[in-house]
Amino acid sequence: MRTSKCDVVVVGVGGQGVILISEIIGRAALKSDLTVRGAETHGMAQRGGSVVNYIRVGCRYSAMVSPGKADVLLALEPAEALRYAHFLSPEGTALVNTKPVMPVTVTTGVATYPQIEEIIEPLTRMCKEVKTIDATSLAAQAGHPQAANVVMLGALSKYLPIEREVLAEALEETVPPKFLEINKKALELGKIEVE
Repeated sequence: MRTSKCDVVVVGVGGQGVILISEIIGRAALKSDLTVRGAETHGMAQRGGSVVNYIRVGCRYSAMVSPGKADVLLALEPAEALRYAHFLSPEGTALVNTKPVMPVTVTTGVATYPQIEEIIEPLTRMCKEVKTIDATSLAAQAGHPQAANVVMLGALSKYLPIEREVLAEALEETVPPKFLEINKKALELGKIEVE
């Protein structure tokens, strides 16, 4: 259900396109004459570290989303969904890409990565709805697995107070022309996934 406001926390790891999602939403909100506030935090993003963006559409004041207040948690990486689940409102929605990005500790055998079910199950107790999306496979279907962030943006579009056509326009203005067709397909596949 759409309202005129939406607080979103977008999480992932460096290189997944978290910041691009925020840029497209911000542009689309402005095109829609909606106020938008945003903030980002990223540590060792270039080395696969956490990246977190807070986006508040229809908000007049703070850019930060308070814990327990996010309408949507958009996770490009499953473990990051669990790491930042405390931001979700009990009435919120978690949109989770099911394709993990293995940290160095896992690839070197020092640690193990949890099963997807072990990540999703606690989320189901924390919010109203959890939708798992194999965004990486859908992005590959669109033309390139790196467009998984745009697949997830397409899924998020159901919850934003922004018309999908305006979001598509903002995408066209943001993505380099040589990647535009792939990203347009990825956006559409994400929309279809949550309808």
